[in-house]
Amino acid sequence: MKRRAKIVATIGPSSESRESLSALIQAGIDVARLNFSHGSHEEHQAKIKLIRELSIEFNKPISILQDLQGPKLRVGTLPKAGVSLTAGEVLNMELDLDNRPLDFIEGKEKTIFLEIPNILHSLKVGGRILLDDGELEMEVLEVYSRGFKAKVILGGILYSHKGVNLPGTELDIPGFTEKDQADLEFGLEMGIDAVAISFVRDADDVNCIREFIRRKKPARLNMPIIAKLELPQAVENLDSILDAADGVMVARGDLGVETSPADVPVIQKRIILAANRKNKLVITATQMLDSMIENPRPTRAEASDVANAIFDGTDAVMLSGESANGKYPVESVRMMDAITLKAESNIADWGHLYQPTIGKDQDDAFAIAIAARELAHDREVACIAVFTQYGRSALLQSKARPQVPILAFTPIEETYHKLGLYWGVIPYLVPFSSSIEDMIYHVETALLDSAALLPGQKVVLISGFPISAMGMPNLALLHTIGSLK
Repeated sequence: MKRRAKIVATIGPSSESRESLSALIQAGIDVARLNFSHGSHEEHQAKIKLIRELSIEFNKPISILQDLQGPKLRVGTLPKAGVSLTAGEVLNMELDLDNRPLDFIEGKEKTIFLEIPNILHSLKVGGRILLDDGELEMEVLEVYSRGFKAKVILGGILYSHKGVNLPGTELDIPGFTEKDQADLEFGLEMGIDAVAISFVRDADDVNCIREFIRRKKPARLNMPIIAKLELPQAVENLDSILDAADGVMVARGDLGVETSPADVPVIQKRIILAANRKNKLVITATQMLDSMIENPRPTRAEASDVANAIFDGTDAVMLSGESANGKYPVESVRMMDAITLKAESNIADWGHLYQPTIGKDQDDAFAIAIAARELAHDREVACIAVFTQYGRSALLQSKARPQVPILAFTPIEETYHKLGLYWGVIPYLVPFSSSIEDMIYHVETALLDSAALLPGQKVVLISGFPISAMGMPNLALLHTIGSLK
């Protein structure tokens, strides 16, 4: 049985060499995530070039997901050993309002500088400040012209550039920063396959990105935009965000800090179900195998977490620190692959297998995808073959959740690369088809050459008709491999 859900792996110091990245691809990754919170354009360009080279070498499409930093609030530069903060201690947190060096100041009251925009007007006395994904907590005592005084509630060691969260505080800051704009323009030039946008609040944040792509690179308007759901406002605006975006990421790290850990499992299930109902991509992320950053095996709770995301119906599961800077990046991918396969083999018993049916409110293209699924199940078909120009037909077939593999055939290289994101989809790059006969010929040639199928096996072909128009699917055809004369 071949794994259906896709694996996203973040590429970083532990996985960016040719040897390491080759091992990750062989272990089973489908999507390489590049975190633009770190690294220069030159460093990311080298990673993109290497990913494309290895994709060709291993004859496997690896989708490249650019993850924009967004308006992330971070601590400035601290001593390498970090700064010890003790419960009850009062310190100053100051903003860089005039480009002063962001150096830590030791003294009776420590001063820590923050790499954040001017948010002082949004702060209130008594407000909570969480640092390092909630590991440390403070309370605002006083707001002044350059910053604020804070009392340490939950102490610990604070290190440079750790995240800052302000739960319960609505910040009036731009969602699409100047850095994001420069990074996205670079990514578009480099040919990234999808972009994830951070700290989305509403549909306007998504539409802003799409308009930027329209202005800078209109040929890439079909590139998927993934909205990362990290804020309570995003969960409140879930339906409108799903309508605007091509997919969402359940970003459980910041989400758990901004809400509470107890809320996250319920929010995760709600997001995944809503995304599947709207035929949108959904990636489940953050701390899935977190202990494997340091250990060769995950905890039993982590294994259950990955499996439950599969049971919930996620399209993909994601590794962050495990593959970017952990000690066991390849083992993490292998473990995620094994857990996912085991969960998928038992999904009929334990999973939420969302099986959409044909209804009056569904469009014709999705009705064809569901009909192809039913035909494949009834006639003991080996696979469903989808002809797609921009990937929409393959996505709809993926969301119909057939029990057989989905083979997506496209003449467009950009589409071929991004299909690695889609649940259950195996991409093929083929010549353009101008007739049904051409289409069947390309399917048979690709499948027989790759030994994916044998003569006599049946496939369901779906496509737009006329074939040369490469439109949305309105044709489903049952075909026996080897019968074309």
